Amino acid sequence: MTETPSRRRAPGMSPERRRDMIVKAALPLVAEHGGAVTTAQVARAAAIGEATIFRVFADKEELLDACVLAALDPEHVLGEIAAVPLDQPLAARLAEAAGALRAHLDRMGSVIGALHASGARRGRPDPGTEQGRAAWGGRDASAARTLEAVADLFEPDRAALRLPPERLAAIFLGMLFSRPRFPAGAEPAALDELVDVFLHGAVAGDPPPAT
Repeated sequence: MTETPSRRRAPGMSPERRRDMIVKAALPLVAEHGGAVTTAQVARAAAIGEATIFRVFADKEELLDACVLAALDPEHVLGEIAAVPLDQPLAARLAEAAGALRAHLDRMGSVIGALHASGARRGRPDPGTEQGRAAWGGRDASAARTLEAVADLFEPDRAALRLPPERLAAIFLGMLFSRPRFPAGAEPAALDELVDVFLHGAVAGDPPPAT
């Protein structure tokens, strides 16, 4: 009699990985439906049973809070900036970084905006909560890391720069985060224009003499 080999069960997913997987599935739904999203919708998107959500989240409110924190998390965009090839011209480096940063701002705005519009009234996490303290406490650190990442893009051209890379990075981020109103569909070209004006100024040719 031939023995049937026993099947090995796949190792279970850790609670942390399961939370991350559920949040990734939930984020586009939250951006679309805001606080009206249901845990059944999230479960279908994540290809899991609805009860699995409540093994790692106390309730839908905790899931929505986790989605806000994920939308604010800068790790993804910092990775994209770090991956920009430094052997490109400076304008190309800054254009890539600008595109990544604006996409991050758009993702963040779509999630938080949808929650506000649906009446959930979530913005940045409440600083009185543990999650809120973590989010607000990391805000300055995230800003410093973003500044450092963008400054690194200027570093190969340091000898030709009028200001130190850190100062130029701060000015560039200030221009980018002011979110000028571009015409619909013009975002990529407009970002190139922003980089061009930042690098070469608004006036064509030689600057006029000082008066």
